[in-house]
Amino acid sequence: MESVVIKNWDKNNWLSSKNYILSFINFLIKFKKLDVNSKILDIGCGRGKIIGVLSSKLRLKNKPIGIDLINHRDKDKRFYFKKIDALSFFSSNKNKFDLILIKQTIHLFGMSEIKILLDKMTKSLSSSGKIFIFTLDPNTEIPNFNLMKRKLLKSLEKDKKILKFLTKIFPNRVLKHFSYRVEVSKKKYIKMIMNRYISTLLSFSNKQISTGVNEINFKYNEIIKFNDKLVCIIIKNN
Repeated sequence: MESVVIKNWDKNNWLSSKNYILSFINFLIKFKKLDVNSKILDIGCGRGKIIGVLSSKLRLKNKPIGIDLINHRDKDKRFYFKKIDALSFFSSNKNKFDLILIKQTIHLFGMSEIKILLDKMTKSLSSSGKIFIFTLDPNTEIPNFNLMKRKLLKSLEKDKKILKFLTKIFPNRVLKHFSYRVEVSKKKYIKMIMNRYISTLLSFSNKQISTGVNEINFKYNEIIKFNDKLVCIIIKNN
């Protein structure tokens, strides 16, 4: 996996809000039947709020497992956290999961790594298990500035290659779409930009971020409204 660490994607924004998390969880359980006995893994879990809330909602007997490259002090307490990369985790994993979740992190892997990872994940599924891989929708409405937009388009091209690759390996894969209506103050969104909440922003210099903030200030209203849209690729255990 590329050494990319996104620290602030799920901190103090709509992605960490109660409404977003409940909407996202409802999407998961709509397309994957889960119960108190389900075993769940989240790859790139961040602070683990999604699987934490899911654990409470389902009253899981087995705490979900979340893995990430950074151990947040303010992470959720309702899951087992492991500071480890995905490939290393699966090299010693003996669990069989009913749900493996990869939310907006698959693009951080190289194509050769994705092939290895998919093999390890499918071997770690229960008989009725499913893998949910989320990527940005090609028609994303994420508020942006010029340089950010160019970087996003480049990232979306990789997502298209990944989808094509997954379709070749798993012709029976299912595509679904998740959308959440966002209303965020421009002031708060600018703070998110400055915190580099999305991987697209990580390589930008402070000067580039500052220029982008000026563009955001000029381009958007005080309340920014848009749909946060994701594509979900669902892979079943064959």
